[in-house]
Amino acid sequence: MATMSDMFMAEIGKVRKSWGWFLVVGILLMLLGALCIVKAQTATAFSILVLGWILVISGVFWIVNSVLTITWPIFFMYLLNGLVRVGVGYLLIRHPNAGAEGVTMVIAILLIVGGLFRTAGGIVIKFPYWGWTLFSGLVAVALGVYVLAIYPVASTFFIGIVIGVDLIFDGSALTAFAAAIRSLPAA
Repeated sequence: MATMSDMFMAEIGKVRKSWGWFLVVGILLMLLGALCIVKAQTATAFSILVLGWILVISGVFWIVNSVLTITWPIFFMYLLNGLVRVGVGYLLIRHPNAGAEGVTMVIAILLIVGGLFRTAGGIVIKFPYWGWTLFSGLVAVALGVYVLAIYPVASTFFIGIVIGVDLIFDGSALTAFAAAIRSLPAA
């Protein structure tokens, strides 16, 4: 009978063999992230268009689902959900700059509110290393206020930069993971 550690070691061997793929994907994500930062306006417009199409397609699925459940009491909720998704998606596709402005405003407000909650939580609870949570909250609030201060201009590039930074950090994490699994002992 195989123990859990035997099964775990067998799977580690399989993962260790694929470290190169993690490294390649990590490097590609970092390059794509750098491209998003350099071409932030294009990345912003593209991401809003993709979001619009996703909403339209999912809205069509919801509408089809509502037709299939026409005898159910929740038929109108499904139909309304689909119509709202199609409508919002259409508006994002038709007016990507206005969509970017709306999404940027929502992100800025989320940064401020989330940062205030983290700041208050760090001050009130004072768990170990609470200063880092306080600092993180203050940075989020400052970033949200800054985005609101330069709001009309920020909406043209902010989302692209955020996506680029996220891709760079994701790629860095995958690259580090590749190095970690490569250094695992052979099974």
